[in-house]
Amino acid sequence: MNFLSLIEKKRGGGLLTPEQIRELVREFTAGQIPEYQMAAMLMAIYFRGLDTTETAALTLAMRDSGDVLKFPRDRRPLVDKHSTGGIGDKVSLPLAPLLACLGFRVPMISGRGLGITGGTLDKLDAIPGFKTLLPTAQIVAQVQQIGCVICGQTDKMVPADKKIYALRDGSGTVPSIPLITASILSKKLAENLKALILDVKFGRAAFMQTKTDARKLAKVMAALGNECGINTRAILTDMNAPLGRAAGNWLEVKESLACLEGKGSPDLRELVLECAAHLLVQTGKSKSAAAARKSAAACLQSSAPRKKWDAMIAAQGADLQAFNRKLKLDSTAKTVLELKAEKTGFVATCDARIIGEAVRDLGGGRLTKDALINPDVGVDQIAKPNERVATGSILARVHAADRPQAEAALARLKSAFQISAKPRKLAPLIFEIIPPR
Repeated sequence: MNFLSLIEKKRGGGLLTPEQIRELVREFTAGQIPEYQMAAMLMAIYFRGLDTTETAALTLAMRDSGDVLKFPRDRRPLVDKHSTGGIGDKVSLPLAPLLACLGFRVPMISGRGLGITGGTLDKLDAIPGFKTLLPTAQIVAQVQQIGCVICGQTDKMVPADKKIYALRDGSGTVPSIPLITASILSKKLAENLKALILDVKFGRAAFMQTKTDARKLAKVMAALGNECGINTRAILTDMNAPLGRAAGNWLEVKESLACLEGKGSPDLRELVLECAAHLLVQTGKSKSAAAARKSAAACLQSSAPRKKWDAMIAAQGADLQAFNRKLKLDSTAKTVLELKAEKTGFVATCDARIIGEAVRDLGGGRLTKDALINPDVGVDQIAKPNERVATGSILARVHAADRPQAEAALARLKSAFQISAKPRKLAPLIFEIIPPR
């Protein structure tokens, strides 16, 4: 294949055929195309884009670059959820066992965080003994037996995405909607799903900061998912304030368990139930959104999802006794400091970006893919927008490795909160559903 001519064609705004796209993905994955040439192609795509046919071809070629999960026939539909990421976004943790209890199979292949956005696998690494890397046979067997798994992709699953993403990260081409879409959906298509719910976030701490950009990404991903045979729906959700009251890997695991036990932050519960309800409707297990939410809420209120969680993490190597002992601790960090309100009023802003940056700099996030994560650091007891606070009441707690780091984070967090004399009208957490019901 004359790869240079394809670069020149795309650079000039031309369209690539599905066969050309399949061949370039196949040859690049096999190491037959040098990285500098693929980086040039990615830059051409960044500026010229891909049409629907090209994006579909790229997505399918990336899926077919490695193993595809194969499950036996079963009455339980295969479903999953994907989020574009945000601060305190721990929905996957309570959602997977809830979906399993609702009669689904959930092969949740997740990723790690980069920058201020936390990764699901990083949160799970905070559980004693938990294994996130599983062989394909165990993934399938666990999904069949327990109903859910949360793990990373194997080395043989969508290898093209790993190689291409590394180049995107190093060439400044990450914010390309066709490339984002192909990266996300290729992994979900490799799970052989019947239905998928996409949580596309917008706001200060989101990858897509404006509703317009988030809506555009959501429409492209939902349309392509449906075209590729997965019943796909997207919801646009607000990420100007953190989701829940905790940000930081172990702290988010604790909050997830509170959600599974019928406690915790109402916004986290709302989004978990919303995702579950959509999948119930998408797969025909519920006839209406209202009935689906009622079923999901009743299930979450029972003890079944908590027991399912224990079964899932035990199957993946977790030490349940050590895990439950750790849950009882107020903090596993060496230093805990409180940020207190300096006046009485209502929380006007709770800036998720500032909170995310503080958690990252405490060691709870990474600036490079190889950076080590401290699972114990973070921020919790976060005061939410429109909550009334009194002088001296807690706006947030910082969990840090030492006092100097805690004090530095505390100083930064002061700018995350603004207090007003009166409450303000709150924007809805869930802004839009795509496609409309």
